[in-house]
Amino acid sequence: MVLLALTTERNSETIKELPARHRILEDRAVELVVTKRRRGTKRWFETVTWEIGPKDRWLHTPGGLYLLLLELTARSRGFCGSSAAMCFWRNGPRDVKGKGEHFAPFVTNLGRSSSVKFSDWAANRTKPLLADPMPAPKVKGAEPLKGAIPAGPVPLQVTLNKIKTSVDARRTKQLGGHLPSSAKSNTAQVLFANYLKPDEATREWAEEVITDALADAEQAAWDAHAVAVGRRGEPTVIPDGESPQELEEAGLAPQIARELADGHLDTAWTACEDQERHPESGAPCGDSFLACFHCGNCLVTRTHLPKLLALMAALGAMRERMSEEAWWKRYGPAWVAIRRDILTKFTPAEVGKVRQQPLPDALLDLVEAPWEQP
Repeated sequence: MVLLALTTERNSETIKELPARHRILEDRAVELVVTKRRRGTKRWFETVTWEIGPKDRWLHTPGGLYLLLLELTARSRGFCGSSAAMCFWRNGPRDVKGKGEHFAPFVTNLGRSSSVKFSDWAANRTKPLLADPMPAPKVKGAEPLKGAIPAGPVPLQVTLNKIKTSVDARRTKQLGGHLPSSAKSNTAQVLFANYLKPDEATREWAEEVITDALADAEQAAWDAHAVAVGRRGEPTVIPDGESPQELEEAGLAPQIARELADGHLDTAWTACEDQERHPESGAPCGDSFLACFHCGNCLVTRTHLPKLLALMAALGAMRERMSEEAWWKRYGPAWVAIRRDILTKFTPAEVGKVRQQPLPDALLDLVEAPWEQP
């Protein structure tokens, strides 16, 4: 039963109710109808096809193991006349004699597995199955107690449900965590809620995968920003200038400094030095305002901080309403450019002070078509 749970990747109820009736397909696979009780009254049965493999590999393939089970239980099944694959010899009860010593234990009661003590079997083997040792608690500065005896290995607690969880987790990892592809005998929702989510090791693995994926997505967005900057130039950030004189001292031409200080060059969230001459095409600019953050015409001063922080907050809210893939494709390069290339030019204290004040409208609708909003 343990090997069947491992090779078939089915839950305990399905394994207990395996039928003896089957069909062999060209000596390569076995076809049978299994019971799947948790799918509801209208979807209790499912036809499965299991690989048989060569005779010396029957313990490693679901079809071969199923045929081996039928061979081992054939005599008991002949005595008790059951159509179930699981037929055993009782081996013990004195009040049961003759043919009655052979029976199909799960036909009338699926809970009979309590008499099949998997954990006792695992612990009493010649080479017992042992659980991984518990890691010692790490307390900074603490010293081990004198005379303390380290905890030894303990027998592994074996249940068919834990085996099902383990094989589901293994398959999900092999498929990169894509639940629709990983779902085999359950829906993706059931696979996650009942088998993957409660398993601590799987949760830790998923967190690592998500962290790595987000890091890769952010790096890809930064690379896209760098490519655009390479073609169009880098935004000019002037963290310490607001007046025309300060802006001139930062290197701006007098006319540009005056217009920037008076707000005449402001766009949605920044300012533009020359809207009539795109740095890449030389024509009047028709790009989205989100492309300003990858442009040499872009000018940013301290007065633009409230708008930029409002935009970052709006992008964060939009991220909760969209898929990660769509969000990174649409907003990722701008978000990374603001976060890494602009806000870092201002002191944390200055940014924190602006955050404490009421932020203006994010004006995100300036770059959104109504029919594209999620």
